[in-house]
Amino acid sequence: MFLRTLASAALAASLALPAFALDLNNMTDEERQIFREEVRAYLMDNPQVIMDAVQVLEERQATAQAQADLSLVADNAEDIFNDGFSYVGGNPEGDITLVEFLDYRCGFCKRAHGEVAKLLETDGNIRLIVKEFPILGEQSLLASRFAVATKQIAGSEAYKGVTDALMEMSGDVSMRTLRRMASTFGLDADAIEAHMDSEEVTDEIRQTRALAQRLQITGTPTFVLQDELLRGFLPFDEMQALVDEKRG
Repeated sequence: MFLRTLASAALAASLALPAFALDLNNMTDEERQIFREEVRAYLMDNPQVIMDAVQVLEERQATAQAQADLSLVADNAEDIFNDGFSYVGGNPEGDITLVEFLDYRCGFCKRAHGEVAKLLETDGNIRLIVKEFPILGEQSLLASRFAVATKQIAGSEAYKGVTDALMEMSGDVSMRTLRRMASTFGLDADAIEAHMDSEEVTDEIRQTRALAQRLQITGTPTFVLQDELLRGFLPFDEMQALVDEKRG
């Protein structure tokens, strides 16, 4: 159906026949067969027409998605930028805010972690907000509960340390490895473990998941840069260019 629609559009737009008018809803079977044969012949001679039509369609869809994303961010701005519990780092007084939805088991999140760190260090005027969004299984959820519990028990500085360490981990996430990590940072592993299944931790993760659902976020990493949703991994150069663009 999709290709048939493209073919019909391509033929109608490309055949320079001023006297040729089609009523696609009132063709005889014979006329419809002739028309299909003409379409096929035209496209066989001009296959680039389909690629051109697909490109135009994709551009229109991308524009529509971008406009929809702007509305989603505007409608959920308070929960995105001022939820009262998400970690705030970088320069808290920065003129640009970057929000990241992440999963510690996500390979692209691990790649993005260094790019974001470089951006914060190089720019120096960016406020970073981290949203815990574990979507890749039980180990993701375990790591996220550990990070959130660390933040609630030991504060933002401890949270920053363990999130960096979690992003650098290459092996499986288990309670044993998390307790070892807590001890490495001089944290109270018993207190953090006891708090991991608390309602406070669960509620924070639940609220972030609900926000992600409203924003139609289905993968990680996903970023919000000021008013714009950025879905997927972005290298440092692209992020810096977008930041510069936001500043005008």
